[in-house]
Amino acid sequence: MPHRPAELTPTPEFLPHSGARPLHWLATATAMAGVVALAGLLQPDASATGHTGHTGPGSASAAPASGPQAAAPDAAAVTYPLDCKGLPTAVTATAQGDLDGDGRPETVAAVRCDAGSGTPPHAIYVLAQDKAPGAAPRIVATLLEAGKRQTAADLTISDGVVTASLLGYSSPQVPRYSPDVKQLAKWRWSGGKFRQELTNSDARSV
Repeated sequence: MPHRPAELTPTPEFLPHSGARPLHWLATATAMAGVVALAGLLQPDASATGHTGHTGPGSASAAPASGPQAAAPDAAAVTYPLDCKGLPTAVTATAQGDLDGDGRPETVAAVRCDAGSGTPPHAIYVLAQDKAPGAAPRIVATLLEAGKRQTAADLTISDGVVTASLLGYSSPQVPRYSPDVKQLAKWRWSGGKFRQELTNSDARSV
């Protein structure tokens, strides 16, 4: 299933990483944007089912299956599309939950290159498990591209909403070990796509 990266780029706000004056966080901006998916999360892989019809959340074919709860996709069983220049990838955080309301859990994975040192940027992917016996989990959406040069922390899913803290840099001159931009990101499945909400954290002197 095709998927697109987020395109929302709000005006960054700055975190303190030097200086002794007291600072406090102020929520300053919230924006909404469509993010990544063009069809239902759990649309079966066309190569496995032989058809290309779309199945969105809430449709008859997306009804919760009876029987035991399905297992969430295994983030370790996926090959991630990161260009790590020959280095392996590392899944640094996962969260599981039903994001599209069909009764089957998805897995959200924060992934980066396993560089061994430094601060490689994260990508955040949504994984789904096809119902076919023996099917491997697959990436169905990209919530954050590694090209955004951000580090993800505190990845959670609650009530169908994916939340993460994103740390970044206001300029190339800021050391990679000392990010000075912080955003709280939330992604919610709505209207056949993920919609992203970003709230900037603003550090201002008192």
